[in-house]
Amino acid sequence: MQAPNKQMLRSFPRPSSKVVDALLKPNSNYHKSSFQLEDSFIALLKKCCNENHIYQTHGFMVHRALDQDNFILSQYFHTCSALGFVNYAYSIFTSKPNPSIYLYNTFISILSRQQHLSKDAIFLYKQARAIGLYHDTYSIPFVLNAVTYLITFRQIHCEAILSGLNNDVHVATSVVRGYSNFGCISDARKVFDEMPNRHLGLWNAMIAGYVKASDMDTAKYLFDDMREKNVVSWTTMIAGYAQGNQFSQAIGAFQKMMSVEVGAKPDEVTMLAVLSACAHLGENELGEWIHSYIIKHRLRRTVSLNNTLIDMYAKSGNVKKAVEVFESMETRSVVTWSTVISALAVNGYGREALNMFSRMEMVGIRPNSVTLIAVLCACSHAGLVEEGRLYFKTMEEKHGISPDIRHYGCMVDLLGRAGHLDEAANMVKTMPFEANAVIWGSLLAAARKQGHVELGEEALQHLTEVEPHNSGNYSLVSNTYAALGRWNEARVARTIMRDTGVKKLPGGSFIKVKNRVYYFYSGDRSHSQCENIFRVLSQLNRVSKTVLHEHWEYEELLDAGNLQGDHL
Repeated sequence: MQAPNKQMLRSFPRPSSKVVDALLKPNSNYHKSSFQLEDSFIALLKKCCNENHIYQTHGFMVHRALDQDNFILSQYFHTCSALGFVNYAYSIFTSKPNPSIYLYNTFISILSRQQHLSKDAIFLYKQARAIGLYHDTYSIPFVLNAVTYLITFRQIHCEAILSGLNNDVHVATSVVRGYSNFGCISDARKVFDEMPNRHLGLWNAMIAGYVKASDMDTAKYLFDDMREKNVVSWTTMIAGYAQGNQFSQAIGAFQKMMSVEVGAKPDEVTMLAVLSACAHLGENELGEWIHSYIIKHRLRRTVSLNNTLIDMYAKSGNVKKAVEVFESMETRSVVTWSTVISALAVNGYGREALNMFSRMEMVGIRPNSVTLIAVLCACSHAGLVEEGRLYFKTMEEKHGISPDIRHYGCMVDLLGRAGHLDEAANMVKTMPFEANAVIWGSLLAAARKQGHVELGEEALQHLTEVEPHNSGNYSLVSNTYAALGRWNEARVARTIMRDTGVKKLPGGSFIKVKNRVYYFYSGDRSHSQCENIFRVLSQLNRVSKTVLHEHWEYEELLDAGNLQGDHL
């Protein structure tokens, strides 16, 4: 980044673009006050959309000495950055004889937002200090956003302490956020605890730090201790629960947020987090209510939000609604296409999924590796062996995507389901990866289905080697031998599981009653209504046995009647 020639900067021709015509009309801005001219110029900046506009607007500034106004110049720098002309803005900045700390902060902020320019942001920060400028409460937060090494972060934090800026709540918030990003949650908490006055942003940053560290208990403790909460506070907790697979807690927090007592209004980010929880728990009613809320309150339908809606409807089996959301989208990303293809595939619409993929190719969207996994999954579920082979064979030469272990896993599953066991086994042996438990499990399932004992035993052996502590594998081994009538081997598998200390995870289920989800595990009697539950189950068991017995008697009567009829 070199400074331009000053003569060049002042040699711009008089602008003639329509974009600046409004400021060049006779008897208009020449006689306006400086405030009116400033407002008009800011409006002009908002209309800039290409390189020519940037040059002409700069010429207009220089001609009227507006480039001497730090605020106007900083707004011009931000416009250049937004349009991708950071180098041109930087050349103007370096041509200034004595830039103020305000302009330094502006450019540090601009550079810190672009990862490849983070070193330049730190350089400007140090340069400002070297020429005798004093950093302020904006300098520290801006430069901390650019820091990628912990040692540099600590140095700048120390400088903030020495200059007394560490007591500013905005500086403290940036420091807490930065230490949390580096995983130094104890350092972040120390800064938080030492602040005499804590505003909402600081609380949110500290809670977000604990969420990032997967410490939801401490995050909840701080959250409950807050006197004031906003949508960011609630969204942070909801997203934290969802990311930590605590989906019931995420939905519970959302429902409390929406209660009359709290009265907080969710935004698009909130809905994104809670919809993810709905998808995993199968909360169809709540998911549909959220969709209606988004439409009714005209929340911004971001691509990510729509993608999550598609995923939620797909996991609940409502493929029609998932496709409706997809078709209603004006902008679709590769994730959108991959999500709807997967939605069709896993719900049994293999052909439709492949048609959607063809449509994706026709509109010029380049697929990624996840898209191809969804396509191969569609072939597997629909039994489209030849199509699957073709997609797998051409994915590298046509789309530039090298197949990874997930794609090989899809192919093994496809071939195994279709009964091509030898081809599936050969693919496992020749693929450039070590087969994982998923692949061996697919091969085992296919071998069991086809009665291929030798291949099944080989898959069983590898499965227990890959995941020796997975109780499910030993159960699968035992059940496989039992299905083949080899009871001694089945008992041996159970014995090995017991002797090696592998514990079988208890089976579980859940049921939703009056907007509350209840979990039940095998052998668990901790529920407060446990005795009543087992009493009802016992009654249902007796009734079902009675009904079954009556059904058998009825069938026997029918058989007897048929025999008599035949005899007659």
